[in-house]
Amino acid sequence: MPAEPLARTSRPPVRIAHLGLGNFFRAHQAWYTSVAPDADRWGIAAFTGRSAGLARSLEAQAGLYNLVVRGAERDDLTVIGSVAAAHAGGDLDAWTGYLSRADVALVTLTVTEAAYRRGRGGGLDDTDPDVRADLAAWRSGAGPTTIPGRMASGLNARRANFAGPLAVVSCDNLPGNGAATRQMVLDFAGEAEPALASWIRDNVSFVTTMVDRITPRTTPEDVEMVAERGAADASPVVTEPFTEWLLEGDFPRGRPAWEAGGARFVADVKPHELRKLLLLNGGHSLLAYAGSALGLTTIAEAVADERCRAWLNEWWDEAVRHVPLPADELADYRTALLGRFANPRIRHTLAQIASDGSQKIPIRVLPVLRGERAAGRMPGGAIRVLAAWIGHLRGRGAPVNDAGAAAYQEKAATPRDVLALLAPDLAADQALADELARATGAS
Repeated sequence: MPAEPLARTSRPPVRIAHLGLGNFFRAHQAWYTSVAPDADRWGIAAFTGRSAGLARSLEAQAGLYNLVVRGAERDDLTVIGSVAAAHAGGDLDAWTGYLSRADVALVTLTVTEAAYRRGRGGGLDDTDPDVRADLAAWRSGAGPTTIPGRMASGLNARRANFAGPLAVVSCDNLPGNGAATRQMVLDFAGEAEPALASWIRDNVSFVTTMVDRITPRTTPEDVEMVAERGAADASPVVTEPFTEWLLEGDFPRGRPAWEAGGARFVADVKPHELRKLLLLNGGHSLLAYAGSALGLTTIAEAVADERCRAWLNEWWDEAVRHVPLPADELADYRTALLGRFANPRIRHTLAQIASDGSQKIPIRVLPVLRGERAAGRMPGGAIRVLAAWIGHLRGRGAPVNDAGAAAYQEKAATPRDVLALLAPDLAADQALADELARATGAS
């Protein structure tokens, strides 16, 4: 069957502006929007992080792409049409133009933990060179490049155009992402233009969400498979059958009927967020560092390895003590995770998961480490994750791809120094430092 180009005669009107055009967004939030019964009224204008490549590719396909839901036995393909426009991240005129419109009701974000530019206290790191450059650019009338700067710029354009309130919906792995986004934006606006910060407090709702769908990088083989199925698609997305989305917050200008795809609106996301962060994301980090050190390359390979599987269960046994959900729900979630991780047709690479460990380890591992030590227990699972990460910093397994790693790499020869930098409150815990040293093979 010859491959046919993706095309359409019309696109839905843009009512959502999105930062972070990538595979996860296209497998998750864009999919939920596409299956809503009112999808024809909720088009998304999606912006990349910085590069223009994916935006050009999608625009050449009228914003359409194939979502490949990869089960253990077969692939199911669906063309997703909710992306009405795709832009390069640097197209500030388009970004501020959308946010200036009253009919744009939502801003959504799918960005990395590092993109929040947070300091140690959780607020905006105003010593970050890129943040300082954005603040200087703001004062000179030039365009910002960071996520805090771009968010503030868009909201400032909305304020200037009297376009009214809207909701900002964070769709990433950061705990309390709604509050974190609010703090990030207010801190930047407070330095750039205090009147803007006041307007944001009065007019912008920040929604906290928990997102979950394993979405690996697309490979040339995936593109070829889609072509063989009849679609000339340069940018398909491969994902797993499982998906979950919980949201907490207000939507002053409305939203798509995301519940049609299974999204749940709850009073408190935190317990579910913690469940996913510790069990799925923490489990991923353990397998990424420990598994790649054994020469394994994917999550499926790692969870099939008896040693990694035992380490994973040890970690989960500790982590579930710190998730305030019923035991049977946690047991069911663990069983489901093992099935998801073991899917041999989802090629989720350990190298991909290992990136940005300096941002991920503090939120995925330290809550368990602190909780276990406060209870008087020595947490072998949490120590193993930290030890595997230190081994990664020393050059074992997956290559280091982490802008924040340098300070930790400088101290990697001495695990106690890494611990002191990572969690100063635990620096005086001699027994913990000794166990971490033994786990890393340090003297």
